[in-house]
Amino acid sequence: MSSPLVISNLRKTFGGLVATNDVSFSVAQGESLALIGPNGAGKTTIFSQIMGELRQTAGTITLFGNEISKLSTPARIREGVSRTYQVPRPFGEMTVAENIRVGLMPDNIWHMITRSGNADRELELALSVGFSEDDLKRTPSELSMGDLRKLEMARTMATGPRVMLLDEVFAGLTVGEIAQIAALIQQMRKDGMTFLIVSHDLKALEPLVDRAIAIEQGTHIAEGPFAQVMADDAVRASYLGAA
Repeated sequence: MSSPLVISNLRKTFGGLVATNDVSFSVAQGESLALIGPNGAGKTTIFSQIMGELRQTAGTITLFGNEISKLSTPARIREGVSRTYQVPRPFGEMTVAENIRVGLMPDNIWHMITRSGNADRELELALSVGFSEDDLKRTPSELSMGDLRKLEMARTMATGPRVMLLDEVFAGLTVGEIAQIAALIQQMRKDGMTFLIVSHDLKALEPLVDRAIAIEQGTHIAEGPFAQVMADDAVRASYLGAA
């Protein structure tokens, strides 16, 4: 069986700036892989290229054996990959339930908004990330940053992905909320979900991942077990500011 996600020689340039420098890696079925590096290293740029929100300058992206490099973002979601964002992107005029419903029916948004047939699934997803049933009626303007992170997670889960890209999913969460989302990720792994995770919360990240890949200025500099990568001299110099 081919790896769910394979990145080959991924390169992205903006004029003379090289944001992703021929990065290659793969994520195995059911694996949780950390993508680490300092701010500006290119982690989110890699996520955006995988999702088709940025088109790579060179290289290929393969999902479950099918190259998706030229597909639109909605087509990639239908193929089984979805993501959260560093800055949450809810639909501001919709309730929590309606935001989740967008993920359940992404190709028919206006019909979806008035349809209640997925109410049970909406509630299931909301509860799984820590919302209460009453929260379903709230709008994003009424939510804390932690709640907005949880809504991002629920919306991403609603698309039915087989590979999830989590970008700073723990940012803004309390210790209890982090524990709840971490437990959810662990359960989803047991159910066969594959993850690529970016987080600056290394304490929360370490027990959730099998391996880590470190990048600096868009270049792959280390790969291996999490503790081994964090102890790498190049990673320490780049990511931790150690000599």
